[in-house]
Amino acid sequence: MPLQVSGEVLSIKRVGAYQSLTVIAPGIPELTRPGHFLAVQVGGPESSMLLRRAFAIYAVKDRGVYGGTVEFVFAVHGKGTAWLSARRPQDKLDVVGPLGKPFRLPKAAVNVALVGGGYGSAPLLPLATALRERGCRVDVVLGAGSADRLFGRLEAKRIGSSIVVTTDDGSTGQRGRVSDVLPAVLEKNATDVVYACGPMAMLKAVAEQCAERGIPCQVAVEESMACGIGVCMTCVLPVVGSDGLTRMVRSCVEGPVFLGDRVRWDEVGTVPADAVGAPGGPR
Repeated sequence: MPLQVSGEVLSIKRVGAYQSLTVIAPGIPELTRPGHFLAVQVGGPESSMLLRRAFAIYAVKDRGVYGGTVEFVFAVHGKGTAWLSARRPQDKLDVVGPLGKPFRLPKAAVNVALVGGGYGSAPLLPLATALRERGCRVDVVLGAGSADRLFGRLEAKRIGSSIVVTTDDGSTGQRGRVSDVLPAVLEKNATDVVYACGPMAMLKAVAEQCAERGIPCQVAVEESMACGIGVCMTCVLPVVGSDGLTRMVRSCVEGPVFLGDRVRWDEVGTVPADAVGAPGGPR
């Protein structure tokens, strides 16, 4: 079960275009697995910003001088994240976690490719460590719009067996997108499994390339999660179940990790007519 903790900011630092915040949150690190996320209260007790913000967990430490800590990475997009970026050490921060369903790890040592877009690479880095501990070969593909929007390049280089970097503007690595270089990576390394996290358009492209090659793919989606616990229904998307039926599932509860070939990417943001419960759909 997730915990709600009134934590204390330990540190906040700028990393390229992003902010990395570490909060003391005893009890949460011990429960966290790669792919879990936090729901963070923003704006303070007097704020009109009632909804929490969801952030993938980047790193945890379950012991030390300060107790258990959780680190997450974010970009400033609106008032909530702007408020969060202004936090300083010893400020209080209310967090709930770990939430969601994490990545599923292979039972045997296999060749794995990790594909991250922007700061979507954050949850993939602890996953890389977990995979290496299982004897897996880990190849990494990182992409972003520009060099300052890449995250974890040095860490990925240290952990991974190989790394390929792309940027839309060509400011570092190869010019283009991760989907431009992924086919060559899959073929060269005889990849057995792919894990991906990043913008939805990137996940769609990665999932389709994997499906064409019959390679299992797990994706951590970046849908807006206002509550993080399955109540508000803002993060639903159409996913095909094991019975072949499409259901509108909650990313925060049934996800955020899904099998890539089960998500109906072209209909994300809509309710397909044949979805269970849709007007005219199966019941």
